[in-house]
Amino acid sequence: MSGEVLMNAGEGGVVHVTLRHTGRLNAMSRPMWRQLRAVFEDVQRRADARCVLITGEGGAFCAGGDISEYPDFRFDPAALRDFHENDVWGGLHAMLACDVPIVASIRGACMGAGVEIASCCDIRIAGSAARFGAPIAKLGFPMAPREAQLVAGAVGEVVARQMLLEAATFSAADMLARGFLSRVVADDLVATEALGSAQRVAALAPQAARLNKQTFRALKTPSALDSKEFLAIESIVNGAPDPYGYANSAEHREGITAFLDKRPPVF
Repeated sequence: MSGEVLMNAGEGGVVHVTLRHTGRLNAMSRPMWRQLRAVFEDVQRRADARCVLITGEGGAFCAGGDISEYPDFRFDPAALRDFHENDVWGGLHAMLACDVPIVASIRGACMGAGVEIASCCDIRIAGSAARFGAPIAKLGFPMAPREAQLVAGAVGEVVARQMLLEAATFSAADMLARGFLSRVVADDLVATEALGSAQRVAALAPQAARLNKQTFRALKTPSALDSKEFLAIESIVNGAPDPYGYANSAEHREGITAFLDKRPPVF
């Protein structure tokens, strides 16, 4: 079982999207990233979709990536690039390109891939016990460039640096204070509060909502003609040195192997 991303049309134009990976706190596998892309491309095409409510099954939103599958592809630069640029970014870009408003219902672990997915949402409602971070430094690898740009833009550069350099984790109260979360409620109220938010969005003018999202996206999308930011990220992703050239490095192998062996890594 490699997990799945489920989509169900609810009442009043609310589309329910659920991350499900039983026994792995909904960690994202490669098939799940591809399903995430397909789901949001489908949502974008649906004229009856007024709001998306995304959540994780059970007591977690998403604990990160499915590390158990990493030895199959992460140690080859070309395969690693394909994973991040096509699988992961394909899913995240489909969310970012979706004109339908997205509400995130977050309980428990929201780590790594979970933070990336939440960063693509418009309204984020979390339980008081939720935890946020991207402690991949413990696994011996950096965040991919496009994903790092996304997360830094959503959580703020100070928080992003702490997540990636210190492997720091943050409480829901921390992330509310830093402007990442819209609201924090008791854990047993998250589902109800998030659904209520999605229903309020869905009850309003759908065309206006889509146009607002297009405007927000245009304001955040750098122009290919005059933006140094656009040129910078493209030069990082496609330039030299290769940002995925670390694939076969000793510390990358050690970080992932140590995690799977359930022992501390030695860097």
